[in-house]
Amino acid sequence: MTPKQLQHISDVADSVEQLITRGDLAEVSATLTPLPVPDVVELIGRLSIADGAIIYRLLTKARSLEVFEALPPGMQGDIVQALQDAEITGLFAEMDPDDRAWLLDELPASVAPRLLQGLSAHEREMTAAILGYPKNAIGRRMSPEVIITHPNLTVGETMSRVRENLRRAETIYTLPVTDSGRRVVGVVSLRDVLAADDDAQISGFMSEAHIATADEDAETAARRATDLGLLALPIVDSEQRLVGVLTIDDAARILKQEESEDAARQGGVEPLRRSYLSTPIRRLVRSRVVWLLVLAVGATLTVQVLGAFEATLAQMTVLALFVPLLIGTGGNTGNQAATTVTRSLALGEVTPRDVRKVLSREIRVGFSLGLLLGLLGFAIAGLVFDWHIGVVIGLTLLAVCTLAASIGGIMPLAARAIKVDPAVFSNPFITTFVDATGLIIYFLIAKAVLGI
Repeated sequence: MTPKQLQHISDVADSVEQLITRGDLAEVSATLTPLPVPDVVELIGRLSIADGAIIYRLLTKARSLEVFEALPPGMQGDIVQALQDAEITGLFAEMDPDDRAWLLDELPASVAPRLLQGLSAHEREMTAAILGYPKNAIGRRMSPEVIITHPNLTVGETMSRVRENLRRAETIYTLPVTDSGRRVVGVVSLRDVLAADDDAQISGFMSEAHIATADEDAETAARRATDLGLLALPIVDSEQRLVGVLTIDDAARILKQEESEDAARQGGVEPLRRSYLSTPIRRLVRSRVVWLLVLAVGATLTVQVLGAFEATLAQMTVLALFVPLLIGTGGNTGNQAATTVTRSLALGEVTPRDVRKVLSREIRVGFSLGLLLGLLGFAIAGLVFDWHIGVVIGLTLLAVCTLAASIGGIMPLAARAIKVDPAVFSNPFITTFVDATGLIIYFLIAKAVLGI
């Protein structure tokens, strides 16, 4: 949305809050009527959970489902918990199986059985099959409702299948082609099918299929689908049999969520998984407090280092003036390296096997940065204080930048190797580590150069 549109939604949200407070629901309904679905979604995200549920109840049945499907999974969970059983049972039954899995991941475990019981046997079976895959697997994000064709079928027969299953299928623009054992042998585009003669066989113009296994990491599969520009990525089981498809919109949804999580964790908070303005204060506190406690404990290392070199500081108090500069520069250098490598991991540009190459590059990058900053620090500190102090600052910046870039570069790779989110190992922990080690390097260089 443009800034002007966002400002408009903000003004509408303020107006709606006042109307709800006054109990004027008729006016709220009149306000909602001209708003397009994206604006209603943005509006709900700016209101409290209780007010968002009120807004949702005032929508027409057809429009409410469209709005609900456009909401992030976290906000869907909030809305479901605020509605009555009768309302959510009907809503849940109208959703696609993969969307149900997204929603159930956001709800308390006690709610899921009640919702599943309200489904038909067929819908319950499809949803249960998706929920059987690991939480981070692409099988949990695929759609099992897919139209397939066979190499020996004609275009006319394929189009009949499309028409018969048009309403239930997640996508029709890319059709998987399977053999008699349901193994994927290719794909055909609906555009090519429509352009061909009715009696032409599918085998004549099907193309090679890119596939993903159902237990593959969801982010990896989604990244591959978007990089290849696929409208649908067939998903197969361990025996290469088709079990579903990942559509391009679901792939984009996965990547958006993963990138939001990475950005949050690199900043030292847990992802909210819902709009900031609709998140209760207690959840905001909960998302931050654990990280602050971890960092507070880690910061005691820095205090202990300062305590160990207290005598050195007492002899040369000017050294204390440069502590913020040195630990800040080291932390920023490490964070830059970690952010770069974490993004490269997400894009598939590097893997844990590339640790030596990454380490080699980051050592050179860190050394180059440290040399430039060290020369600058040497000149400034030497002119303002003393040339011996300048040597200490210059050498420390050189060493700290080299160390920080090296650690920042390999920590995300180490995290991926042990199957931990690389973002968790990034900025907060790197900053704490570099602060402590940087101070040790600083004081050891100072003692050696100044003879104290």
